Parts: sequence; C-alpha cells; structure tokens
Amino acid sequence: MQTGLDRLLADAALQRRLKGRRVAYLAHPASVTPLLTHGLDALAALPGINLTAAFGPQHGLRGDKQDNMMESPDFIDPVHKIPVFSLYGEVRRPTAQMMDSFDVLLVDMQDLGCRIYTFITTLRYVLEAAAALGKTVWVLDRPNPAGRPVEGLTLRAGWQSFVGAGPIPMRHGLTLGELARWFIADLKLVVDCEIIAMHDWQADAAPGFGWPSGERSWVNPSPNAPNVAMARCYAGTVMLEGTTLSEGRGTTRPLELFGAPDIDATAVLATMQKIAPHWLTGCVLRPCWFEPTFHKHAHALCQGIQIHVDIAGQYEHHIFQPWRLMALAFKAIRALQPDYLLWRDFAYEYEQDRLAIDLINGSELLREWVDDATALPGDLDVLAKADESAWCETRQPHLLY
Repeated sequence: MQTGLDRLLADAALQRRLKGRRVAYLAHPASVTPLLTHGLDALAALPGINLTAAFGPQHGLRGDKQDNMMESPDFIDPVHKIPVFSLYGEVRRPTAQMMDSFDVLLVDMQDLGCRIYTFITTLRYVLEAAAALGKTVWVLDRPNPAGRPVEGLTLRAGWQSFVGAGPIPMRHGLTLGELARWFIADLKLVVDCEIIAMHDWQADAAPGFGWPSGERSWVNPSPNAPNVAMARCYAGTVMLEGTTLSEGRGTTRPLELFGAPDIDATAVLATMQKIAPHWLTGCVLRPCWFEPTFHKHAHALCQGIQIHVDIAGQYEHHIFQPWRLMALAFKAIRALQPDYLLWRDFAYEYEQDRLAIDLINGSELLREWVDDATALPGDLDVLAKADESAWCETRQPHLLY
C-alpha cells in the first residue's frame, strides 16, 4: 500500500509538476513515510522542490499541544528555515498573507474517519481559501482507519462549527481525499484541487479493515489517538467530551474507556444489555477501574467500562457500532440515575452558547433521546438509519477506492 505522500516521493513525473512552483505542506505528526521520516523532511530532501512554508492543524505540525482549545503559535522551522503557520492559533482559516506564501499546497493529514475530528474542517477551510485566491491544492491521501462503515446522525442545518464541517454523519467512511471531493461538490467550489490517490488501499480487507495492519506503523495524529483501537471507537467515545464522564484522558487508553467516581459500572453495563443488546455487537465491554492523571476526575478512582474491539484477535468491522454504543451508555446512566449531571456545561471549541454534547452531535437530537425516559432505541434508530442511508448514497460519486 502506498499513501499519496509515498507516491509523490517515488514518482519523478509528479515531482516535475511542482518544479518552479512554491510549495507548502499542511501536516501533523502522523504525516510520515513507511520508515517514519516526517513528510516535511522527506519533501525537503527532494531536488527541485521549493518548500516555502508549512502549516499545522490542531495540536500542531509536530503534535505539541495535548488538549482541545490549546493553541499553537506560528514559528520558523529550525531545520528548514521556513515559516510554519498555525491553523489552530490566532486563526482557524488561513489568511491571505499565509496563502501568499505558496503556489501549491500539499495537504497530508491522517484522519480518523469521524466528523468531529477537526482536520477535516481545516481541509474545508483551505479549499475555500484556495478557491477564493486561485491557489492549487494537492491532497496526499491516507487510509481511513475506521474503514467504510457509516454511522450516526447527520449534522443539521445551523449546527456547523469547527467540529462540524458540514452535513456529514459522525462516522463518514471516507478518506481525506474523498472528503475533499465531497466538499468541492457540496460547496460548489471552483478550485484547482487534485487528489494524489493511494495505491492498493483495501478498505474492507482483514485484518485492518481500513488500516494497513502489518504494513504501516501507527503514529499518533493527535496526542490522544494512540492506536487503531481508539480510531475505531472514536465515533462514539468522542461524545464523552460533551459529558462529565472521563473519556480516559490522563490514562494509557484514552477514548477507549469511560467512567466516573460516582457511577456503578456493572449496573450500567447490565442496563445497556437490557435496553438494546443489539447495539453492543462487535466488541466486548469490560468493567474496569482507572485513575486519570489529568483532565476530568484527575487523581480520583473511577469505575468505568473499557471497549475491546479485538475479540480473540478479530475485529468485526461491519457490526461494531460505537456511536450507538455510547448513546446507549448515556441512556443507561440516565435510567439508573435520572438526576445525574451528565451533560458538561462549558465552552467547547470556543462555542459559548450551545451545549458541547449538541455541538458534537450536530443537533439536540441525541441528547433529547437520552433525556426522554419514554424514548426507545427504535426511535433513535429510525432517525439514524435514514441519515446513514442518505449519506451512503450521497458519498457514492466521490469514492476513489
């Protein structure tokens, strides 16, 4: 399997198309070659490539910032002596001055296959800026480690944010290059954008089902994305960021487990199995104890549940439903403790006026379903299945693999 970066580094014809043009590179820590050389260093070593700038998304070009709403500054790269512009600092959208630093922007970011992951919003913003200013964008495509399955409610009109780039379900099943094609079509952008597609990416092939297991080492694209199991869970566990429950930040398994000091994990699990056992397929849920070293419930002993997606070494790709699983966990906690302060009321991605759980889900619908004691699993399923079916049809013309 070759990524878009691999193909560019190996293809002299592609490189010749960049000669005589000023080239910028948008990347993060996982933008690496098979031997783990960072793409910025690999591109700088190519003869005839004039690297004039680099860009970093949330958490920075080198992955220096741990948490959300921790901004990265602009700086001069100490090795290559080029400006590195932060797209998660004073600005989220690239300025005209930033865009003036290049002719061609190479976008090379490992995504997790989830709408809320902000790298896809950054992709949208640079495409819009390129369209407005007549710049060229090449997307160097990479695998979607969550694979092709689609799950969750579509973001509703009026709910766009930095964690909601458009009317996409939570688990979208596209690569970054395919998302670029969809953004261009959906936003009706007139932009010079080319996708440098992967070679031999097999999204439905075992054992990786999206991730080329055995071929590529995992590098964290953001500090709390430490492995493929997290990427598979993320379309569900990211919702924990909008709750008072710990999502495992401050432990060695962030976004694979959840809990709090004041819940009964065994009772929660039993209630989940009672309410909707068919939403718990493709994984094993294990009651556990953990003590976060930072973030929510830091230094407090939490009862929790860890989601295990590799069952006897096998991952059941098409039946694991992380978004429904976490919705069910919230429903179980609400059933056991109706007055539990579940929803976290705080600024989330600089949004002050909307609850974080709603911003994450792209509407109030999931929260309202959890809080309605009369609402059944089938009620949420009706909404989600309609959105999932519609998205599968919408995305079809943009698939490259």
